[in-house]
Amino acid sequence: MTGLEAYALLLDHSSMRFEERPSAGEWADVLSTLPLFSKVGKRRLRALARSATVSEFAPGDIVLAPGDNADSLYLILGGEARVLGHPARRVLGSGDYFGELAVVDDTARSAMIVATRGLHVMRIPWRALLRLARRHPAIPLTVLENLGS
Repeated sequence: MTGLEAYALLLDHSSMRFEERPSAGEWADVLSTLPLFSKVGKRRLRALARSATVSEFAPGDIVLAPGDNADSLYLILGGEARVLGHPARRVLGSGDYFGELAVVDDTARSAMIVATRGLHVMRIPWRALLRLARRHPAIPLTVLENLGS
């Protein structure tokens, strides 16, 4: 089972009681299957998951808009979104991430991200990601490599 398949089992967490919601360990299992975090240990991924939040967006919802604060990286857990604006229009799906460009160059958001299908994202605060990246240089290298694609 892939991490995103495991996520599908956790997907309906909004109707669960607090004690039934996915744990940081379960989120760490999901994150560990994604290329961006594949070389990171589960303990560190649990810490990252504890600082993250999960949000859902309906088709047509604006997830990010130009000028928004650049304080987080967004990881798509399920669904689909479209990037409108800089650098180019493109479609994002499960396992993709966005919001990295504004955080890397410390500017406000330059693109608009719109949910095109029911979208589930994990919002990872930049400070938490930076702490992790200091121990795992493959993370920022992967982000930089993917900036051009």
